[in-house]
Amino acid sequence: MFEEFLYTLRRGGLKVSLTEWMSLMEALDKGLHRSSFTGFYYLCRCLLVKSEADFDRFDRCFLQYFRDVPFEGEVSQELLDWLDRPDVLSGYANWDEEQARLNELLSEEEIEKMLQERMREQNEEHNGGNYWVGTHGMSTFGNSGLSPKGIRVGGQGMHRRAFRVAGERKFRDFRKDNTLDTRQFQVALKRLRQYSGLVELPPTEFDVDNTIQDTAEKGGMLTVRYKRPRQNTVKVLLLMDSGGSMDYYAQLCSALFQAVSKVGHFKDLKVYYFHNCVYGRVYDNPSLLPSGALQTDWLLSNLSSEYKVIFVGDAQMAPYELTGGWYYNRDRDPSAPKCGMDWLLRFRDKYQNAIWLNPSDRPGWGQYWCETYDQIAAVFPMFPLTVQGLEDGMKKLLAR
Repeated sequence: MFEEFLYTLRRGGLKVSLTEWMSLMEALDKGLHRSSFTGFYYLCRCLLVKSEADFDRFDRCFLQYFRDVPFEGEVSQELLDWLDRPDVLSGYANWDEEQARLNELLSEEEIEKMLQERMREQNEEHNGGNYWVGTHGMSTFGNSGLSPKGIRVGGQGMHRRAFRVAGERKFRDFRKDNTLDTRQFQVALKRLRQYSGLVELPPTEFDVDNTIQDTAEKGGMLTVRYKRPRQNTVKVLLLMDSGGSMDYYAQLCSALFQAVSKVGHFKDLKVYYFHNCVYGRVYDNPSLLPSGALQTDWLLSNLSSEYKVIFVGDAQMAPYELTGGWYYNRDRDPSAPKCGMDWLLRFRDKYQNAIWLNPSDRPGWGQYWCETYDQIAAVFPMFPLTVQGLEDGMKKLLAR
């Protein structure tokens, strides 16, 4: 069964063993792919690919072998027709902070299950609500709405807050662009090497220029000069937004992370993650698992002001997430930061060299979604997450 697919994977450079192949056959026999082509793709990738670094290679082989298989969408055409409503006025959408809070608390698995239930129940068009699959509302399913997270169904991407697009065929080749981005990011990051210092060590490094100069001044009599060695003193704190609307930029942020990790020219590198904005805790993993939580106060107290701070995020969220509302710090200590903006100001006040790299352009769909973008841009110098933007950001970090 699919023997030629096995050979296609091997020819593509994937070391798939017969044991792994037989495990796939057993999983198919048990129906773990749930009788869907997309489910089959994920099952194959789970059992046959040993490293995330091989995902793109697997995708190319998968597309090559199954290129003639028709794609069956998970969403009915009737539902897509209901959702294709560019003529529906945005006035349908009324921001509901309580509903937004409830939507944020839902896990991706819960939203996936609820979507399947709604599609089985729904028998007519809906717009502006918070329950059905529709448009311009607070529902976690549909398009053109205001929910802070959910699944986009039909329509065009706007706020980029969906963690998934229903019916989207995800397997495709990113490898060339990703490799190129990583290499170019590395070149840009190496600019920070210029901020190295002459440490207080004995002059043991051969000084070519001064040796030539002194020898010439003494009529050709060799005069060897030495200088203190130059050692890299750059310390970097990288804080990356994870989840929600940032899922859209996962490939780009992955390239940046790989570049930062591989440069190898920092005296010290600390990497932590947050969601939307830095609050009372940061995390040592992009999944934001509680087991990897670290008090932001501890971070500010223990990392000296000589660190170069790089924030990475789209700076787009509901304004209450930045300035108060549900995200207020409930600490009884009156001196503790009360909202996300307070935390950002603390970072700005301590670290003179701090920038914000943004993978997204300034929103163009209304002032509401521009508020947090503009507020954060007023606190930190903001640069686009492009190779040129990164180079400009490095120059800013190098400024004394």
